[in-house]
Amino acid sequence: MERMSERDGNHATGTGQEPAHDCGDEHDGVHGGGHGDGHGRKRGGVHGTERGDGQGRERGDERGEEHRDEPGDERGHEGGARLSSEDRRRHRRLAAWRACERVLTRPAMDQRLGERLAALATDAGAVYDLEERTDLYGDGVVAELERRVAALLGFPAAAFFPTGTMAQQVALRCWAGRTGERTVALHPLAHPEVHEGDALTAVSGLRTVHATNGPRLPTAEEVQDLAEPFGTLMLELPLRDAGFVLPTWDELVAVVEAARERDAVVHFDGARLWECASHFGRPLAEIAGLADSVYVSFYKSLNGLSGAALAGPRELVEEARAWRHRYGGQVFQQYPAALSALAGLERKLPRLPAYVAHARMVAAELAAGLAASGTPWFRVHPEPPHTHQFQVWLPYTPEVLNEAAVRQAEETKVALFRVWTSPLPAPEGLAFTEVTVTEPALEWTAEDVRAAAGEFVRYVERVERDRRNEKEEARTAG
Repeated sequence: MERMSERDGNHATGTGQEPAHDCGDEHDGVHGGGHGDGHGRKRGGVHGTERGDGQGRERGDERGEEHRDEPGDERGHEGGARLSSEDRRRHRRLAAWRACERVLTRPAMDQRLGERLAALATDAGAVYDLEERTDLYGDGVVAELERRVAALLGFPAAAFFPTGTMAQQVALRCWAGRTGERTVALHPLAHPEVHEGDALTAVSGLRTVHATNGPRLPTAEEVQDLAEPFGTLMLELPLRDAGFVLPTWDELVAVVEAARERDAVVHFDGARLWECASHFGRPLAEIAGLADSVYVSFYKSLNGLSGAALAGPRELVEEARAWRHRYGGQVFQQYPAALSALAGLERKLPRLPAYVAHARMVAAELAAGLAASGTPWFRVHPEPPHTHQFQVWLPYTPEVLNEAAVRQAEETKVALFRVWTSPLPAPEGLAFTEVTVTEPALEWTAEDVRAAAGEFVRYVERVERDRRNEKEEARTAG
């Protein structure tokens, strides 16, 4: 089956109606809560790590874990309540990162509110005529953003959504109505399976099946051999929770063709599609053109305030707008998010290839530095990275590694790593972190990376020694 175009967007039934068994009635964690069993149910697995809480809440370094204002203030913002010990740890980490002179990335969430507003005010006039009136229910600057995204991705139309979760839920629901098949084939580590509280089933009446449990996207053979029918194949590019991994271009083409041979449509979860062009060696429109619809995010790689877009055939997008309203996404005004997204397309998107290229150097030199330091075991994954993000694994507890990371930041003003976490289930004493390479990292040389990696290991050894001494003192005192 060929890609749906504006002409044939109705697909099989042409009804555009919601899928059967409707039950009535945001995008990021890391390494979800395990693998599926082939029937949309999740079970434990070595590749899954529950960074959310199973209810769709996201891990800290994407949702703004370090969200409170200043360290040292023992009181929170709600009724003067005292901060918990975890809140104090977050304060400490955020203060250390802000004070660092050398980092690999400076996420927008690290900025103060005034800094974020000032940056938006500075950028906005360069990407849109500020003499125009503000948007109302999706016109004006929001409509301009939609036109820009549709053109970049090579689709007839696009619709802005306040969240990626909503955009993707609506897309999959619309395709189910058009194909007459409410089963979605996706990876067990895909965002809807791990970080959305089973919303595909609870909200939209859909069910999921898995073509593979491996820490990678499915192969064409696995899609062809899937034992039951499905109406939509959803591919997350890159598959973040498996390590920001991508297939080769030929593998991706073959998987899409396999889905079409099964009379299914193809939807790309492209939350991080913007940075995939370097790996595939293809422009964005050619990559997106393999799919029938694509969702993209504005707040991740493009550093926008929030928001997402769904691009596809015009009739599909118009139906998606109707469902957006029903899902509560018809927001009165969204110009701050739209302006920041336009600024990201103008300023961040052209820089992504440089970040991807530099990430390969950073990953290689991290591995060299860890090896030279005598670390008993480590893994940089994937090596080389497929995008500007990758994982580093070490054989220590998250508590030890997080303390080492914050000490290094506090004492040397160098932040090599941010938050470490443990996969679930996994042997005790194993943790990983995600490394993101953006503009600040371009100043780092190979020697800088190797030296920082070796220094980090020394901090780890110091933290472990301190903890052993504390335990010994406690035992003696007891």
